[in-house]
Amino acid sequence: MKSPKPPLTFRPFLGLRCVRPRHEDKAGARPQTQKEDISEQDLLREAMSDVKPMPESNLIPGSAGRREGTRPLPHPDGDAVNSLKLLVAGGEGFVISDTPEYIEGTGHNIHPEIAGRLHRGDFSIQDYIDLHGLNVEGAREAFDSFLHNSIRSGKRAILVIHGRGLSSPGDPVLKSRVHEWISRGSWRKWIIAFSSARLCDGGAGATYILLRSRPATKRMRRPRKV
Repeated sequence: MKSPKPPLTFRPFLGLRCVRPRHEDKAGARPQTQKEDISEQDLLREAMSDVKPMPESNLIPGSAGRREGTRPLPHPDGDAVNSLKLLVAGGEGFVISDTPEYIEGTGHNIHPEIAGRLHRGDFSIQDYIDLHGLNVEGAREAFDSFLHNSIRSGKRAILVIHGRGLSSPGDPVLKSRVHEWISRGSWRKWIIAFSSARLCDGGAGATYILLRSRPATKRMRRPRKV
């Protein structure tokens, strides 16, 4: 016996139920009294009336169907945004030594690494002085008195706050003078190393100074043989 021939017409939606708008009668004709302009929202509600929600177990994380409260996917630039927020809020991540305002130096026969360690905070600061609001003459007197008392009391690591000199028309006055007093002045023989402070201690507006317990002698100032 021959098998029946397949139908010549493809009807994939033959078994679907036809959704008839409310304003149509059973025969499919519209009453004359019903308005022709039905809103799209009414049609959508009618078409979706028998739709059932998808189980939550079938939802894909991060999809459009994600329920409220689900943790969103991380932003590709999230680390950069967080770093910027920390920088703006408290300066975290800002490296003073990478700026033109950074200064450092060492005394006679002192390894340059000591200045780097001083800037990183390897030495505990024992005292400080703030020179803000003083003119050059007053700042020099306060600076000399501070270093004299620090050496006499056995303090080794100190902090001098001089400001960045942003209001100065040229170079920062007090900062330049402090640099001069510890690198070329009479205090030079007492200096082991100096460097700009970290942000938490004033950044480029302050200077760490590491003092000797005894002044460097002429013998100590001779260059080391390589």
